[in-house]
Amino acid sequence: MNMQFSELARAVAADRHVSPEEILSLRRLGWGDGLITREEAEAIFAINHQIDDPDREWVDFFVEALTEFVLNGTEPKHMCDAEEADWLIAQLDADGQLETMAELELMVRVVERAQNVPEALKTYTLHQIQEAVLSGTGPTRCGGELSATHISTAECRLLRRVIFASGGYGPAAVTRHDAEMLFRIKDATLGNANALEWGPLFVDGIANYLKGFGFKNAQISHGRMKELEAFMNDNRANVGRFMGAMVREMPQAQNHFGKIFGRKQGSGSPDYTAQAASGELVTGDEKAWLDNMIEADGELDVLERELLDRLKSED
Repeated sequence: MNMQFSELARAVAADRHVSPEEILSLRRLGWGDGLITREEAEAIFAINHQIDDPDREWVDFFVEALTEFVLNGTEPKHMCDAEEADWLIAQLDADGQLETMAELELMVRVVERAQNVPEALKTYTLHQIQEAVLSGTGPTRCGGELSATHISTAECRLLRRVIFASGGYGPAAVTRHDAEMLFRIKDATLGNANALEWGPLFVDGIANYLKGFGFKNAQISHGRMKELEAFMNDNRANVGRFMGAMVREMPQAQNHFGKIFGRKQGSGSPDYTAQAASGELVTGDEKAWLDNMIEADGELDVLERELLDRLKSED
């Protein structure tokens, strides 16, 4: 790590305050060589743990620098692998709890901007928001003080960004895990002073799970992305090698190279229109799941009525 960066990080941590001038210095030193190293990223985390009252300028720098490190610190770019996710969670848990909005915003930003993230990181992020809502404490609550169980505007916006993020099973693909979390929050906060955004978020999320469609392999894996980037960056690549790779990837196209690009729907390729249409249908399993979730508390509440009305109107 740049020695000046290390010294400045220690100085900031010592007085538990970071000035705009120090943030500018950290920014210049951190990106002086075009990238954030792991040592620099860990120093930034250490500073964040020490600052008593982080301001907006610090939060912006903290989130920007660490998102850059996690998503672009190693090849392939714009992806977070299991090792990087484990490192990030360990840094956030270093003092035993998630304390600041800067840390929460960092997790949300990574999930939101990544082409792919491990499910463990998305689950961890959603759990932190859920715990803040259910316990009435945490980084989303003013000063971390106990407050009535409800869901705030900030929490609604964070949840929407995470569950509809591109880093999961595909853009806007809501999972059953996400949907069940929304039901838990709904049951715990029903009748309380919730944000106006909560009702539409609950209905949008559950309806998307029931009537949307996604693929388990919607995201290219970290390892596969590395293979593809290595091929594209190989300066020995030529048309013959490229076509050969295509044939290996598409055995059904081995008859003639000239016919590869004339392949039509119905020859074994996915029919995305049909899959989208099938996603619009609520299956028997999905209906049974919804019935169980609604009947769990023995009543049909206002949000569940709104959900059923949405589903009926879209039939």
